[in-house]
Amino acid sequence: MYNVVGVRFKKAGKIYYFDPGDLTIQTGEFVIVETVRGIEFGKVVISNKQVDENDIVLPLKKVIRIADAKDRMVVEDNKKAAQEAYEICLKKVEEHGLEMKLVDVEYTFDRNKVIFYFTADGRVDFRELVKDLAAIFRTRIELRQIGVRDEAKMLGGIGPCGRMLCCSTFLGDFDPVSIKMAKDQNLSLNPTKISGLCGRLMCCLKYENDEYETAKEQLPDLGEYIETPHGVGRVVGLNILERVLQVELSEHERVVEYTIDELIKEGVLSIQATD
Repeated sequence: MYNVVGVRFKKAGKIYYFDPGDLTIQTGEFVIVETVRGIEFGKVVISNKQVDENDIVLPLKKVIRIADAKDRMVVEDNKKAAQEAYEICLKKVEEHGLEMKLVDVEYTFDRNKVIFYFTADGRVDFRELVKDLAAIFRTRIELRQIGVRDEAKMLGGIGPCGRMLCCSTFLGDFDPVSIKMAKDQNLSLNPTKISGLCGRLMCCLKYENDEYETAKEQLPDLGEYIETPHGVGRVVGLNILERVLQVELSEHERVVEYTIDELIKEGVLSIQATD
């Protein structure tokens, strides 16, 4: 077992484990840690705990120290410098006529590197741009191309539900989302109805998907013939959330609604629990 703390570097970013050494660090405290990018400033979201070797990637980087007021001032200065770098880079992108959209700029805590995040439809030859930026900032320059979902996560915004975007407030990772999830939930397949601000399928389609999949395994399929209190009928409608079936009765030529509980109570339908 290893003693670790979980650290985030952005509000809804991934959680990374670090070795706290002899330090006891509480959730909400800020720390200075060593990362592959250099020295960074992050927020502890998981206090000291023991984890199995299989749950971490070795070797663990060290927590250098708990951040103090001076460190926070450095972070604020870096944010101001990053904003200035953003304006400068915008002008240079325009000068070089590059087909790219600058999204954000970030300095590492020790200012050993400045990272420019951008989106583009394809590959961009930014070698001359990097030379110009290196000459201006005199530090290591990294231009990182990101996707539209990452752009939405960085910039934030308000979703169709009226709430702040999930990706920018609490989602650490993007889960795969498919059109099948929308079909399973009987949602309109109109792209404007099921797409987020990024133009991709909304992340929230994933939230209830497991419940729908479990329910579909338990319930009859559309078109399936089942026994009802009024005889054999074909399932023509299915409301998974309300657990209601619409059944077209063969002999009576009419559609009747039954709740799953009604059919189970009558003993004409047996629902097998799934793991």
